Amino acid sequence: MMEWHSALLLLIGGLILLMALGLPVVFAFIAINLVGAFVFMGGEVGIMQMARNSAEAITSFSLIPIPLFVLMGEILFHTGLAYKAITAIERLIKRVPGRLSIVSVLGGTAFATLSGSSIANTAMMGSSLLPDMLKRGYHPSIAMGPIMAVGGIAMLIPPSALAVTLGSLAGISIGQLLIGGIIPGMLMGVAVLLYVMIRCARNPDLAPADDVDTSLTTWQRWQPFCVYVLPLSGIFVAVVGSLLTGWAEPTESAAFGAVAATFAALCYRCLSLDSLVTSLMETAKVSVMILFVLVASTTFSQLLSFSGATSGLLQVVTGWELTPLMVVLGMLLVLLVLGCFADQISMIMITLPFFMPLVSTLGIDPIWIGVLFLVAMEISFLTPPFGLLLIVMQGVAPPGIRLTQVYQAALPFLILQLLVLALVVALPWLATGLPDMMR
Repeated sequence: MMEWHSALLLLIGGLILLMALGLPVVFAFIAINLVGAFVFMGGEVGIMQMARNSAEAITSFSLIPIPLFVLMGEILFHTGLAYKAITAIERLIKRVPGRLSIVSVLGGTAFATLSGSSIANTAMMGSSLLPDMLKRGYHPSIAMGPIMAVGGIAMLIPPSALAVTLGSLAGISIGQLLIGGIIPGMLMGVAVLLYVMIRCARNPDLAPADDVDTSLTTWQRWQPFCVYVLPLSGIFVAVVGSLLTGWAEPTESAAFGAVAATFAALCYRCLSLDSLVTSLMETAKVSVMILFVLVASTTFSQLLSFSGATSGLLQVVTGWELTPLMVVLGMLLVLLVLGCFADQISMIMITLPFFMPLVSTLGIDPIWIGVLFLVAMEISFLTPPFGLLLIVMQGVAPPGIRLTQVYQAALPFLILQLLVLALVVALPWLATGLPDMMR
C-alpha cells in the first residue's frame, strides 16, 4: 500500500491530466477508477468489485425523481406551455421601467419552478425575449443579465435534478434538500427583480419605454394569466406542498409532477406525438448522463476512502483546529474557484469525497451545507471564463453580441448571487427553516 498522499496524487493528478487532454469528464473518472481499482483493490478482483459497486450505485429507489423531474420540465418546454405562460405574464405588466427585463425575471422564475433545468430556462428566455429587447433599444447588459441570473434559480428550487443528484451522492435527505433551496432561490429572484427595477428607474436609457396595447380590457389582460399561469403554478404548489407536509416522498411528488405536466399538456391540446417523443428522448439523454456520473462518482469516492487518501487528508485538516465556519468558508472558496473552470457535475464529483467526511466529523448541518453547495454551483454558472450559462447566452444571442458583452452583463448579477450566498452563510435558517418544519 502506498502512502495516502501518493494515492491522492495518483487519483486526483491522473484525473486532472485526463481532463486536460480533452477526455469527457465521466470517461475521465471511469478511466481513473479502473486504474485505482486495479492498484488499490487487488487487480482483477478490484475491477470486478468496481463493476458490482457500479450496479449498486444506480439501482437505488431514491434516484427515480431524477428522470421524472426532467420529464416534467421537458414536456412543458417542448409543448410550448412554458412560453404561453411567459406571454401571459408579459401581458399583465404595463408601463414600468425595464418592462421586458422584468418580464424575463418573472417569467424565468416561473419556468424555473416547473423545469428544473437552468440551461433550458436560459435558452428559452434568451431565444424568445432577447431579440425583441435588443430591437427595442435595450442595453445588452440589462437585456441579457436578468435572463442569465434567473436561469440558475432552476437548480435551487424544486424540481431540481441536480439537487437530487447531490443529495444521493452526499447522503443528504433529498426531500429536505429540495425544500431547503426554496427560500435562497426566491431571495435570488427578488434580488434580481429589485436590481432591475432600481437600475432602470435611475437610468431609463438602459431600457426605453415600449408601447403597450392600452385597448385591452382588464379581463383581456388577466385572462391568459388565469388560463395558463395559475393552473401550471398549481403543479409546483402540489409538488412542493406534498414534500413540505410530508404527504409524499420525493419519488411520489416527482411522479405526480410528471403526470400533472402531461395531463396539462393534454388538456391544453399541446401534446403531439412529436413533442412527446422529443420530451422522452431528451429525458433519456439527461438521465443516462446523470446515471453515468453517479456510477463514476460513487466508485471514485470508494477508491479515495479505500486508499487512505480521504482519512489522511481529513487528519491533516482537523489537525489545523479550524472552526466549523472556517471550514465551510474554505469549502465555498474551493467551489467558487473550481466553478471558473469546471462544470457543476465535475465540482460535485471532485469535492464531495473530501467535503462530506469533514461535514460529518465537525457536526455541520448537512442540509445547510447542501444548500450552500447548490448556491455556489449556481454562481459558477455565471463565472468567467467557462460559466455554462454565459456560453448558452452567447449561443442564443444575435450575431453582433460578443462574449465580453455577455461577461459584462453577468457581472452585477454575479455580485448579487455572492451576496445571497453570504446571507445564507450568516443566517443558516434560510436554508434549514423549511426542512425543520418538515421534521
